[in-house]
Amino acid sequence: MTGLHATKPRVKNVPALAEEALWQELELTPKPGLVDRRNNGSHRDMDHALFVRSIRAITPWFARFAELGAQHATRDITEQLRILRPMGIACEQAMYAATDGINSHKGGIFSLGLLCFAAGRMGDATVENLCLQVQGICQGVVARELMARTSATTAGERQFQQFGLTGARGEAESGFATVNAVLPHWNRYRLDEMLLRLMAINPDSNLVSRGGMAGLEYVQHSAQNLLRDGWDKHALEAMDDALIARNLSPGGSADLLSVEWVLGEL
Repeated sequence: MTGLHATKPRVKNVPALAEEALWQELELTPKPGLVDRRNNGSHRDMDHALFVRSIRAITPWFARFAELGAQHATRDITEQLRILRPMGIACEQAMYAATDGINSHKGGIFSLGLLCFAAGRMGDATVENLCLQVQGICQGVVARELMARTSATTAGERQFQQFGLTGARGEAESGFATVNAVLPHWNRYRLDEMLLRLMAINPDSNLVSRGGMAGLEYVQHSAQNLLRDGWDKHALEAMDDALIARNLSPGGSADLLSVEWVLGEL
């Protein structure tokens, strides 16, 4: 009996990992184009203190997402996104209340909320099963919310119609394919490298919003060059300065870094 008990896997607390992920992402410095302890990146309306308020406002909701997933675990997976969305919107409102209406973590709420909700449905989750669960919950969301629209009213809809980019919806519906492409390199002590690897391949809608496809390609190529040639703190600071000069902020990759933290720690 003792041997059997000793080999029982430890249940991972995904909501706690999600909270830790947001703090790890915020404190990583330097982060090219992003808010950190060095500067505000390419953001005139955000700073480190605002992100602290935002994280403190939204992280209590992560456990609620997991509880909601557990409560509705027996419902069909096609119903799950409809069940989750009202709580996700309430979490967003808590963020906006803490930030005076500034969108600091909307993408993070979407992705991390899905992970917490899926973990609640499953109990103890492996990386593969958790990603498959999110994929199932989001199945068809791109077709329903992007492909079916005849007119574009949001930035995400415009980017889909212009460039075929599916943004956070597509990443979730793929089971976080971009994150999983980088996950084999996971190293919690080299988050700067993990961020660069994400920036090198992620079709980041934040960059397209600010700089068009040329802005996206500039950041991808810059990250690829650093990964190929090597880098240090000064190289990252130079990239930070270059992105700020171009008003480019890879916020989508920052959100995916938080997802990668959760999956990597699992």
